[in-house]
Amino acid sequence: MTTEPTADVGSGSAVERALTTALTPRRERTRERLLDAAFTVFARHGIHGASIEAVCEAAGFTRGAFYSNFSSKEELFLALAERAMRQQLAMLESIGKELQPDIVRGGTVDHEAISAILSVMVTDPGDAQQWSLMHAELELLAMREPAVGRPFLAQKEMLRTELGAAIERILEHLGLRFTVDVRTAVDLLLSVHESSARAAIVASSTPEDGDAAPGTAVLTELVNLLVTTAD
Repeated sequence: MTTEPTADVGSGSAVERALTTALTPRRERTRERLLDAAFTVFARHGIHGASIEAVCEAAGFTRGAFYSNFSSKEELFLALAERAMRQQLAMLESIGKELQPDIVRGGTVDHEAISAILSVMVTDPGDAQQWSLMHAELELLAMREPAVGRPFLAQKEMLRTELGAAIERILEHLGLRFTVDVRTAVDLLLSVHESSARAAIVASSTPEDGDAAPGTAVLTELVNLLVTTAD
C-alpha cells in the first residue's frame, strides 16, 4: 500500500472529473509537466518507490501544485495511462490517413505496411521501454488495489473498443478486413505487442541494435492470419 493520500478512483471519481474538467492554459501546462515528470520517475523507480516529492522536483513544482491537479499518485498514474491511450489513437489515425489503397496489389496485401499500422501501440519509439515499465507497474497496482483496478480495466476496455474501430476504418479504406471479429483481432494484437515489449526490455534491445525487436516476426505472421482483402 502507498503512504500517500489515496483518492476514490472509482466511477465519478476525482480521476474522471480531472480528465473531463476544462483546464486553463496555465494549469494545463502545469498538469502536462507533472505528467511528463511522473512518466520518467515512475518508470525508473516504480509507483511505490517514487514519492510525490520526487515527481514535483523533476517537474520543478511544489507539492501544492501537485495537489491542485491530482489527489494521489494513483490518480496521476491513471491520468498517464489515459494520456498515452489518446496519443496512441491519434498516431494510429495519423498513419492511417497517410496510407494509400495501392498497398494492395493483385490481391496481395503488403503486410509490412499493415504491420506498421497495427504495431502503433506506443506513443514514441524512444518511450517504448519506459511505457512498458509503466504499464507493468500499473497492472501490478491494479491487481493489488481494486480501487485502481476498476478504472484501469475501464480504460483498457475503452482502448480496445476505440482501437478496434480505428483499425477497422483504416482497413475498410484500404479494401481489407479482419478474418476474425474485431475484438478478437485487437486482443491478439495487443497481447503480442505487450509480450514483445516485455521481451525487448529483458533482452535490453534498443533501436540502435540494428535487429528487429522481439515479436516482430510473430506480429507479421499474425497479420498474415488476421488481415485479408475484402473481396
